[in-house]
Amino acid sequence: MLRNRSLQQILADTQASWDHDGTRSAVRENLLKTMDCGTPALGAEVYASETERLLVYHTCKSRACPSCGFRSTALWQEELKALLPNASYVGINFTMPSHFWPIFQQNRHLLNDLPAIGASAIQRWAENKYGVSVLLIVVPQTFGGLLNFNPHLHMLVSAGGFQESENIWIPLHFDKRELMQMWRLALTAYLWVALRVGAMRSDLDTEQLKKVLEEQYRRLWIIYISPYMSKAKFLHYAGRYVRRPPITLNHILKITDREVRFLAKDTRAKRMVELMWPKEMFVATLGQHVPDRYRHAMRYFGQLAPRSRRRTSAALFASLKQEKRLRPARLSWADSLWKDFGVNPLVDRRGQPLLWGGRRKPMRFSEPKIAE
Repeated sequence: MLRNRSLQQILADTQASWDHDGTRSAVRENLLKTMDCGTPALGAEVYASETERLLVYHTCKSRACPSCGFRSTALWQEELKALLPNASYVGINFTMPSHFWPIFQQNRHLLNDLPAIGASAIQRWAENKYGVSVLLIVVPQTFGGLLNFNPHLHMLVSAGGFQESENIWIPLHFDKRELMQMWRLALTAYLWVALRVGAMRSDLDTEQLKKVLEEQYRRLWIIYISPYMSKAKFLHYAGRYVRRPPITLNHILKITDREVRFLAKDTRAKRMVELMWPKEMFVATLGQHVPDRYRHAMRYFGQLAPRSRRRTSAALFASLKQEKRLRPARLSWADSLWKDFGVNPLVDRRGQPLLWGGRRKPMRFSEPKIAE
C-alpha cells in the first residue's frame, strides 16, 4: 500500500484537471476511489491486543487501483485452480492494425464486443477443424508498452477441446495463419456492420473508412501463440494480464512539482525506456485505459461459459479421468497476506493475537456527482 502513495500523490496534484463533469464518469469515479484507497477517507477496522492497537484502512476495489488489483488477481487464480482441469494450455494474442486504433478510441462502445468477437474466431476454428469446444478466457486490454491506446486481446485457451457428442477430449494443434484469417474476418465484418448501421463516428468520412477496412482486410495481421504450458504455468501467465494496470507502481521513478518520470516498454526496440511527462498528461493517458462501468476484466467462453460450465463440467473432467474440485473458500485479507508474503498482520510485536475491536467510520465521503 505504501507504494500506492506515489500514484495517489499524482492524482491529488492533478485533481482539478480530471475531477469535473467533462471527464468520462468511469474515469472520474475510479480515480477518486484510488485516491482514497487505504486512507481514513474509507474508514477502517480496529484490531487490538493488550499492548498494541492496529488500524486496517479499507481498500477501494477500484478498477484503476494497482494495489487492489493484485489481491483480486491472486484470489481469481485460486478459483481457477479448482475450475480448470489438469491439461495443456496456450496463450493467444490477437492484435489489430494500428489504423483501427483511432476507431475504437473514438467509439468506446465498440470495445465492449471485442472479447466476444475474438472468442468466436477461436471457437469457430476449433469447431470447424476438430468438432470441439475449448476452454477459453479473454482478457481485453487497451494499452501498449508506451501507454499508447492499442486495443488487443489476450486469449487463454486450452490446448484440447471437448467433443460433447462422444464425451471425449481431443488435443489441438493451432494453426497461426488459419486463426489470423478467422480473427481478421470476424473483426472486419463487425466494423463493416457498425459502419453500415451508423454506429461508428470518425474523423474520416464514410468512403475513407470503407477504404481503410478494405485495405486492412487484404494485409496480413499479427497474432501470437505461446508454446504449450501446464496449468500451473498457465495460471502464472494469466495473472500477468488480469486486472493489470497500464503501469506498475515500481515503474514510477520520480515525481516533481510538474512532471512524472517513469519506465515504459518500447516493444519495437525491445527495451525499457525512461519517459518524463507532465502530470496532467500522465493521468489523462491512464484515464483512457479505465474501462467503462459494468465491463468485466475478463470474459469466459466455450466450455468455461457459465451455461456450458454447468451442463458439461462433470463430463469434461470424466473424459480426462480427473475429479472435479470444489471451489476453495475465499481467503480473508489477513490470510492472503500470510499466503503471499509470509506476514501475519494480526499478531503484535510480542507475538500476541490482535483481535477485532470495532470499526471506524469514514472520515469524509467524497462521492463524485457522476452524470449518468
